[in-house]
Amino acid sequence: MISPSGQQLVSGFRKSDGIHMVDPTEDGDYSICFDNSFSKMSLKMVFFGVVLNAQSGTRSEWDTVDQEDSLLDYTLGDIRLRLETMHRDLERTRQVQAALRAFEARDRYVLEDNLWRVSFWSCLTLLLMLTVASAQIHTLKKLFDEKKKVTTRA
Repeated sequence: MISPSGQQLVSGFRKSDGIHMVDPTEDGDYSICFDNSFSKMSLKMVFFGVVLNAQSGTRSEWDTVDQEDSLLDYTLGDIRLRLETMHRDLERTRQVQAALRAFEARDRYVLEDNLWRVSFWSCLTLLLMLTVASAQIHTLKKLFDEKKKVTTRA
């Protein structure tokens, strides 16, 4: 990940997965680069997500309510602060679950691909074993074949 000023913030090589958290320190466009130079022949599946932790500057309906109203020793500001914290925590939980679902989908894809390969090579090995077994049976039958004529002299 590269900052708008060109400074490299995060770098990782030969990793199957990873989660990086970066605090944005400057305004502008951040760049993300994925490199496939390690193995151009093998297939890869890439998933990435960008999570912004900063709250947006939109006004909510809580801003219009009088801040001095009190309800059972809680000010409206305390309730609003707790609700915003709860919302932020729930949003982060949703984002982490989405990342975990992506990891699970990648693992399932690899598992299904491996299952196909194992099944293919198992069937091929079974065919080879059956061919070798039939060849051995045929060879043994020919060794003990009694078609030779035995002549006796009288």
